[in-house]
Amino acid sequence: MAHISHSQFTTYNDCNLKWKLRYIDKLGTFVGNIHTLFGTAMHTVIQEYLSVMYNKSIVAADKLNMESRLKEEMVTEFTKIKEGKGVLPCTQDEMTEFYQDGIAIIQHFRKYRNKYFMKQNWELVGIEVPINYELPNKIKFIGYMDVVIYDKVRDRYKIIDIKTSTMGWNKWQKADKNKTDQLLLYKQFYSKEFDVPMDRIDVEYFIVKRKLYENTDFPQKRIQTFIPANGTPSINKVNRRLQLFMDECYDGDGNIIAHNYEKCHPKKKCKAFTKCKDL
Repeated sequence: MAHISHSQFTTYNDCNLKWKLRYIDKLGTFVGNIHTLFGTAMHTVIQEYLSVMYNKSIVAADKLNMESRLKEEMVTEFTKIKEGKGVLPCTQDEMTEFYQDGIAIIQHFRKYRNKYFMKQNWELVGIEVPINYELPNKIKFIGYMDVVIYDKVRDRYKIIDIKTSTMGWNKWQKADKNKTDQLLLYKQFYSKEFDVPMDRIDVEYFIVKRKLYENTDFPQKRIQTFIPANGTPSINKVNRRLQLFMDECYDGDGNIIAHNYEKCHPKKKCKAFTKCKDL
Protein backbone atom coordinates (compact mmCIF):
# COMPACT_ATOMS: atom_id res chain seq x y z
CA MET A 1 0.00 0.00 0.00
CA ALA A 2 1.35 3.41 -0.97
CA HIS A 3 1.96 5.98 1.76
CA ILE A 4 1.60 9.70 1.15
CA SER A 5 2.07 12.66 3.45
CA HIS A 6 1.49 16.37 3.51
CA SER A 7 5.15 16.81 2.59
CA GLN A 8 4.65 14.75 -0.58
CA PHE A 9 1.48 16.64 -1.44
CA THR A 10 3.19 19.98 -0.89
CA THR A 11 6.20 18.97 -2.94
CA TYR A 12 4.00 18.00 -5.87
CA ASN A 13 2.02 21.24 -5.72
CA ASP A 14 5.24 23.21 -5.49
CA CYS A 15 6.86 21.48 -8.46
CA ASN A 16 5.82 18.29 -10.26
CA LEU A 17 9.39 17.61 -11.33
CA LYS A 18 10.75 18.11 -7.82
CA TRP A 19 8.28 15.46 -6.63
CA LYS A 20 9.49 13.05 -9.32
CA LEU A 21 13.14 13.66 -8.48
CA ARG A 22 12.55 13.08 -4.78
CA TYR A 23 9.98 10.27 -4.70
CA ILE A 24 10.54 8.37 -7.96
CA ASP A 25 14.19 8.95 -8.81
CA LYS A 26 15.22 9.10 -5.12
CA LEU A 27 17.59 11.98 -5.82
CA GLY A 28 17.02 13.80 -2.58
CA THR A 29 20.15 15.47 -1.31
CA PHE A 30 18.75 17.68 1.47
CA VAL A 31 20.52 16.79 4.70
CA GLY A 32 19.26 19.44 7.10
CA ASN A 33 20.40 22.91 8.11
CA ILE A 34 20.28 25.28 11.05
CA HIS A 35 16.61 26.07 10.40
CA THR A 36 15.44 22.45 10.47
CA LEU A 37 17.78 21.67 13.35
CA PHE A 38 16.41 24.56 15.42
CA GLY A 39 12.83 23.79 14.46
CA THR A 40 13.07 20.18 15.62
CA ALA A 41 14.70 21.20 18.90
CA MET A 42 12.14 23.92 19.62
CA HIS A 43 9.28 21.52 18.87
CA THR A 44 10.64 19.06 21.40
CA VAL A 45 11.12 21.65 24.14
CA ILE A 46 7.62 23.14 23.80
CA GLN A 47 6.01 19.71 23.57
CA GLU A 48 7.84 18.55 26.70
CA TYR A 49 6.59 21.59 28.60
CA LEU A 50 2.98 21.01 27.51
CA SER A 51 3.17 17.32 28.33
CA VAL A 52 4.30 18.05 31.89
CA MET A 53 1.84 20.93 32.30
CA TYR A 54 -1.22 18.92 31.30
CA ASN A 55 -0.21 15.55 32.75
CA LYS A 56 1.26 16.87 36.01
CA SER A 57 0.99 20.57 36.86
CA ILE A 58 1.90 24.06 35.74
CA VAL A 59 4.30 24.29 38.69
CA ALA A 60 6.15 21.18 37.53
CA ALA A 61 6.29 22.47 33.95
CA ASP A 62 7.64 25.84 35.06
CA LYS A 63 10.48 24.08 36.87
CA LEU A 64 11.72 22.55 33.63
CA ASN A 65 15.00 23.98 32.41
CA MET A 66 13.81 24.69 28.89
CA GLU A 67 16.95 26.62 28.01
CA SER A 68 19.17 23.66 28.86
CA ARG A 69 16.89 21.26 27.02
CA LEU A 70 16.97 23.47 23.93
CA LYS A 71 20.77 23.40 23.90
CA GLU A 72 20.79 19.61 24.38
CA GLU A 73 18.32 19.05 21.55
CA MET A 74 20.15 21.39 19.18
CA VAL A 75 23.42 19.55 19.84
CA THR A 76 21.64 16.21 19.37
CA GLU A 77 20.21 17.26 16.02
CA PHE A 78 23.56 18.69 14.94
CA THR A 79 25.25 15.38 15.78
CA LYS A 80 22.62 13.34 13.93
CA ILE A 81 23.20 15.30 10.73
CA LYS A 82 26.97 15.35 11.11
CA GLU A 83 27.28 11.62 11.76
CA GLY A 84 24.41 10.46 9.58
CA LYS A 85 25.10 12.61 6.52
CA GLY A 86 28.77 13.36 6.95
CA VAL A 87 28.31 17.12 6.72
CA LEU A 88 28.14 20.06 9.11
CA PRO A 89 24.62 21.53 9.03
CA CYS A 90 25.72 24.96 10.26
CA THR A 91 28.51 26.99 11.79
CA GLN A 92 29.18 27.55 15.47
CA ASP A 93 28.12 31.18 15.05
CA GLU A 94 24.77 30.07 13.63
CA MET A 95 24.27 27.64 16.52
CA THR A 96 24.96 30.44 18.98
CA GLU A 97 22.67 32.94 17.23
CA PHE A 98 19.77 30.52 16.93
CA TYR A 99 20.19 29.35 20.52
CA GLN A 100 19.99 32.94 21.77
CA ASP A 101 16.88 33.46 19.65
CA GLY A 102 15.46 30.34 21.24
CA ILE A 103 16.10 31.71 24.71
CA ALA A 104 14.09 34.82 23.83
CA ILE A 105 11.23 32.65 22.54
CA ILE A 106 11.26 30.53 25.70
CA GLN A 107 11.19 33.60 27.93
CA HIS A 108 8.18 34.96 26.08
CA PHE A 109 6.47 31.57 26.11
CA ARG A 110 6.90 31.19 29.86
CA LYS A 111 5.63 34.71 30.57
CA TYR A 112 2.55 34.53 28.35
CA ARG A 113 1.90 30.78 28.25
CA ASN A 114 -1.61 31.15 29.70
CA LYS A 115 -2.64 33.25 26.70
CA TYR A 116 -2.00 30.29 24.43
CA PHE A 117 -2.41 27.16 26.57
CA MET A 118 -4.78 27.05 29.55
CA LYS A 119 -4.86 24.20 32.05
CA GLN A 120 -8.30 24.61 33.62
CA ASN A 121 -10.98 22.63 31.75
CA TRP A 122 -8.48 21.44 29.14
CA GLU A 123 -6.73 18.12 28.79
CA LEU A 124 -3.95 16.87 26.58
CA VAL A 125 -5.07 14.29 24.04
CA GLY A 126 -1.54 13.70 22.81
CA ILE A 127 1.79 14.86 21.44
CA GLU A 128 2.84 13.75 17.95
CA VAL A 129 -0.54 12.07 17.53
CA PRO A 130 -0.33 9.76 14.49
CA ILE A 131 -2.72 9.77 11.54
CA ASN A 132 -2.85 6.61 9.48
CA TYR A 133 -5.89 7.08 7.27
CA GLU A 134 -6.79 4.81 4.35
CA LEU A 135 -7.62 6.67 1.16
CA PRO A 136 -9.04 5.09 -2.02
CA ASN A 137 -6.88 3.03 -4.40
CA LYS A 138 -4.70 1.43 -1.72
CA ILE A 139 -3.17 4.69 -0.53
CA LYS A 140 -2.63 5.71 3.09
CA PHE A 141 -2.18 9.23 4.37
CA ILE A 142 0.45 9.35 7.11
CA GLY A 143 0.98 12.28 9.42
CA TYR A 144 1.78 13.34 12.98
CA MET A 145 -0.05 16.13 14.77
CA ASP A 146 2.21 18.20 17.04
CA VAL A 147 -0.33 18.83 19.79
CA VAL A 148 -3.97 17.84 20.26
CA ILE A 149 -5.91 19.21 23.25
CA TYR A 150 -9.52 18.85 24.37
CA ASP A 151 -11.85 21.48 25.82
CA LYS A 152 -13.93 19.59 28.37
CA VAL A 153 -16.47 22.38 28.79
CA ARG A 154 -17.25 23.03 25.12
CA ASP A 155 -16.58 19.44 24.03
CA ARG A 156 -14.18 20.60 21.33
CA TYR A 157 -10.80 19.41 20.09
CA LYS A 158 -7.95 21.62 18.91
CA ILE A 159 -5.18 20.45 16.60
CA ILE A 160 -2.10 22.66 16.92
CA ASP A 161 0.86 22.69 14.56
CA ILE A 162 4.04 24.32 15.84
CA LYS A 163 6.05 26.30 13.30
CA THR A 164 9.36 28.10 13.68
CA SER A 165 9.81 31.22 11.59
CA THR A 166 12.34 34.00 11.24
CA MET A 167 9.86 36.86 11.66
CA GLY A 168 6.44 35.21 11.56
CA TRP A 169 4.00 34.67 8.72
CA ASN A 170 3.03 37.62 6.56
CA LYS A 171 -0.18 37.85 4.53
CA TRP A 172 1.34 35.99 1.59
CA GLN A 173 2.49 33.11 3.75
CA LYS A 174 -0.92 32.93 5.40
CA ALA A 175 -2.47 32.69 1.93
CA ASP A 176 -0.05 29.95 0.83
CA LYS A 177 -2.12 26.77 0.47
CA ASN A 178 1.01 24.65 0.70
CA LYS A 179 1.28 25.88 4.29
CA THR A 180 -2.35 25.95 5.36
CA ASP A 181 -3.49 22.72 3.68
CA GLN A 182 -1.67 20.69 6.31
CA LEU A 183 -4.10 21.35 9.15
CA LEU A 184 -7.10 21.03 6.85
CA LEU A 185 -5.97 17.52 5.92
CA TYR A 186 -5.24 16.69 9.55
CA LYS A 187 -8.65 17.96 10.64
CA GLN A 188 -10.69 15.81 8.29
CA PHE A 189 -8.58 12.66 8.69
CA TYR A 190 -8.55 12.99 12.48
CA SER A 191 -12.33 13.35 12.32
CA LYS A 192 -12.74 10.21 10.26
CA GLU A 193 -10.14 8.09 12.02
CA PHE A 194 -11.18 8.95 15.58
CA ASP A 195 -14.90 9.47 14.92
CA VAL A 196 -15.04 13.12 15.98
CA PRO A 197 -17.40 15.41 14.04
CA MET A 198 -15.44 17.97 12.03
CA ASP A 199 -17.52 20.82 13.40
CA ARG A 200 -16.07 20.02 16.85
CA ILE A 201 -12.47 20.29 15.71
CA ASP A 202 -10.52 23.56 15.68
CA VAL A 203 -7.10 24.04 14.11
CA GLU A 204 -4.34 26.53 14.81
CA TYR A 205 -0.79 27.30 13.74
CA PHE A 206 1.43 28.21 16.69
CA ILE A 207 4.29 30.19 15.16
CA VAL A 208 7.38 31.12 17.16
CA LYS A 209 9.49 33.98 15.81
CA ARG A 210 13.26 34.20 16.11
CA LYS A 211 13.50 37.86 15.23
CA LEU A 212 11.47 41.01 15.84
CA TYR A 213 11.29 44.09 13.65
CA GLU A 214 13.51 46.92 14.77
CA ASN A 215 12.47 50.53 15.39
CA THR A 216 8.74 49.91 15.49
CA ASP A 217 6.19 51.97 17.40
CA PHE A 218 4.06 49.01 18.45
CA PRO A 219 4.77 46.09 20.80
CA GLN A 220 5.76 42.79 19.22
CA LYS A 221 5.32 39.21 20.33
CA ARG A 222 7.59 36.23 19.88
CA ILE A 223 4.55 34.04 19.30
CA GLN A 224 1.99 34.37 16.53
CA THR A 225 -1.13 32.24 16.22
CA PHE A 226 -2.99 31.79 12.96
CA ILE A 227 -6.27 30.01 12.28
CA PRO A 228 -6.71 29.28 8.55
CA ALA A 229 -10.13 29.06 6.93
CA ASN A 230 -11.11 25.47 7.69
CA GLY A 231 -14.81 25.18 6.99
CA THR A 232 -16.47 22.89 4.47
CA PRO A 233 -15.59 25.00 1.37
CA SER A 234 -11.90 25.03 2.32
CA ILE A 235 -11.93 21.30 3.10
CA ASN A 236 -13.56 20.58 -0.27
CA LYS A 237 -10.93 22.60 -2.11
CA VAL A 238 -8.01 20.79 -0.50
CA ASN A 239 -9.73 17.47 -1.19
CA ARG A 240 -9.94 18.30 -4.87
CA ARG A 241 -6.24 19.17 -4.94
CA LEU A 242 -5.39 15.97 -3.09
CA GLN A 243 -7.51 13.89 -5.46
CA LEU A 244 -5.81 15.48 -8.46
CA PHE A 245 -2.41 14.64 -6.97
CA MET A 246 -3.40 11.00 -6.41
CA ASP A 247 -4.99 10.65 -9.86
CA GLU A 248 -1.91 12.01 -11.61
CA CYS A 249 0.70 10.14 -9.56
CA TYR A 250 -0.84 6.78 -8.54
CA ASP A 251 -2.80 4.06 -10.31
CA GLY A 252 -5.70 2.08 -8.85
CA ASP A 253 -3.36 -0.27 -6.99
CA GLY A 254 -1.35 2.49 -5.32
CA ASN A 255 1.59 2.21 -7.70
CA ILE A 256 3.42 5.35 -8.79
CA ILE A 257 2.67 6.34 -12.36
CA ALA A 258 5.80 7.09 -14.37
CA HIS A 259 5.24 9.83 -16.89
CA ASN A 260 6.74 13.14 -17.94
CA TYR A 261 6.35 15.45 -14.98
CA GLU A 262 6.39 19.11 -15.90
CA LYS A 263 9.18 21.52 -15.16
CA CYS A 264 8.44 24.64 -13.19
CA HIS A 265 7.66 27.92 -14.86
CA PRO A 266 11.00 29.68 -15.48
CA LYS A 267 10.05 32.53 -13.15
CA LYS A 268 9.24 30.22 -10.25
CA LYS A 269 11.91 29.87 -7.58
CA CYS A 270 12.13 26.11 -7.73
CA LYS A 271 14.13 24.29 -5.08
CA ALA A 272 14.30 20.98 -6.94
CA PHE A 273 17.42 18.99 -6.28
CA THR A 274 18.46 19.35 -9.91
CA LYS A 275 17.43 22.78 -11.14
CA CYS A 276 14.54 22.47 -13.56
CA LYS A 277 16.08 24.93 -15.98
CA ASP A 278 19.14 22.69 -16.31
CA LEU A 279 17.25 19.48 -17.13
